Amino acid sequence: MAAQNSWDRKSTTVVTELNPVQKPLVVLGALAAIILYIAIVVRTNWTQGTLFLIGLGLGMTLLHARFGFTSAFRRLVSVGNVQGLQAHMLMLAVASTLFAVILANDFSFTGIEPKGYVSPVGVSVIFGAFLFGIGMQLGNGCASGTLYSLGGGSSSMILTLLSFIAGSVLGAYHFTFWMEDTPALPPISLAESTGLGYFGAWAVQLVLFGLIYWITVKVAKRKNPPMMKPLPTISGWKKLFRGAWPLFAAAIVLALLNALTLTIRGNPWGITSAFALWGGKALMAAGVDVSTWGYFSGANGAALTNTVLADSTSVMNFGIMLGAFISAAMQGTFKPKRMKPGVAGAAIIGGLLMGYGARLAFGCNIGAYFGGIASFSLHGWVWAVMAMLGTYLALFIRPLFGLKNPKANDSIC
Repeated sequence: MAAQNSWDRKSTTVVTELNPVQKPLVVLGALAAIILYIAIVVRTNWTQGTLFLIGLGLGMTLLHARFGFTSAFRRLVSVGNVQGLQAHMLMLAVASTLFAVILANDFSFTGIEPKGYVSPVGVSVIFGAFLFGIGMQLGNGCASGTLYSLGGGSSSMILTLLSFIAGSVLGAYHFTFWMEDTPALPPISLAESTGLGYFGAWAVQLVLFGLIYWITVKVAKRKNPPMMKPLPTISGWKKLFRGAWPLFAAAIVLALLNALTLTIRGNPWGITSAFALWGGKALMAAGVDVSTWGYFSGANGAALTNTVLADSTSVMNFGIMLGAFISAAMQGTFKPKRMKPGVAGAAIIGGLLMGYGARLAFGCNIGAYFGGIASFSLHGWVWAVMAMLGTYLALFIRPLFGLKNPKANDSIC
């Protein structure tokens, strides 16, 4: 109680006593990471190994801050809590700054020309992002949330991930229809399609981030919403490995790691393309020739015949889950629980909607929202609006599965 009373409501962490380190699990996670890293380097190359290490860093960062996209949207729409969205604005501002420098100067550590995620804006993006917004609220996690929560011990995320993969495969099967038979504008880059250049697009986006942040401050003052439940942490350098991290600090780290990913593999951080690949490989093993589908043409088709360790998105996803597992064990919080039937049902439906929606919308909360906006793509902004609308609708659906929404009279949310 003393720790709770000393909590600064502006902070997302509070210094208090932590659970004991789960040492056997830490050792198990570290050994698994070492073995997988060696396998990746031996089977592929050092670049893939480096991306796996970045994935570990992403998983640790997400877990330590419980950095949410799903929860940030839900808290904002339900009670007007803006802490999560404010962290997003900081993350996007830092990432946009770094991306502008990298893309304008073709900067790369590996010689691969860096290219941002700039995709068409059309019916598929609008509908897909809306579905994703509903799905992430039912599944209680977005793409990144599913991976780090699963690594952190959330039992329901097993079902969410499996159905996420199934939905991604279904979206891949219907991909040609959505791309060829529905109206869409061409890819629109605020930097390259407008004449603004990267400096001009960067300036425009910073103004937008600042405006959104200013609006969130006004919303918070008017609604006085409940603050996020503070996460337990510890003082000193041990916080890096044991305690929770401030939300804004994690936002900066995520932006830095995304920019580093861009300079190494030539594309920003992404997650869900690997789910389609995993599902496609499973169907191929079962005798279904998915190589004839439009989605699995070109590079996507080539990935079907290669080891999954050669897919950069896959190895980063493995890193995220392992990084979260190790961090949860360090915090002593890896404690899977039994699922309630309603939660299980919502997880399955939510995963299906997210998987299908991500394929239609050219990405998820990471590839489309984070990576798209940081790449100055208009489709990233459209994704954000439609996912927020999907979140609003999902607030009415969640109670049907026994899922709770934040309330204005809650002390914390």
